[in-house]
Amino acid sequence: MLDLREEAGMELELSDVALRLGAAAFAGAMIGLNRDLAQKPIGMRTLGLVALGAATVTVATTTVPGMVENKDAMSRVVQGVIQGIMAGISFIGAGVILRDARTRTVEGLTTAASVWVTAAVGIACGLGAWSVVLIGTAIALTLLVLVGRIETLYDSKPSANTPQSQSPDARGDLREDEAVGSRAAGAAALQRTP
Repeated sequence: MLDLREEAGMELELSDVALRLGAAAFAGAMIGLNRDLAQKPIGMRTLGLVALGAATVTVATTTVPGMVENKDAMSRVVQGVIQGIMAGISFIGAGVILRDARTRTVEGLTTAASVWVTAAVGIACGLGAWSVVLIGTAIALTLLVLVGRIETLYDSKPSANTPQSQSPDARGDLREDEAVGSRAAGAAALQRTP
């Protein structure tokens, strides 16, 4: 095995680097599989790459020469890298969030959150925190699959408080806006009349 000890600060063999990066790509792809099956815009390849990217930056940071000898510097650098990855990856997640002010709905939040969690799993892979990787991935998949099914069952059942009709009168939230709009349209029509 090629040993990176001479070139790097942290003692990582090439096989360990490959394991960390491969595990990150695999965990990200597994989370992405759920998104693909739900026909969401981000899937296995994207989330596999997100986790791989986060792990790559993390592994590269921990192998900088001189870091192992200076624990304070290592701590600050790793903290900075983690903060940078998590803040930066939020932009990809934000790109899948859609808000419709008219219908007061927001879509894509689960997909955005899965991007963020996938980056966190990638960081854990990069740091070699295997119990965190396994437990984090298992919980993420449980939330996406099992809790997703529970939400689907819950959303498909009408409740006593949910109006059966989606007309403006049943919702109650558009009546005033529509009345104002109707008055404005009526006033405009009167002004055009000779």
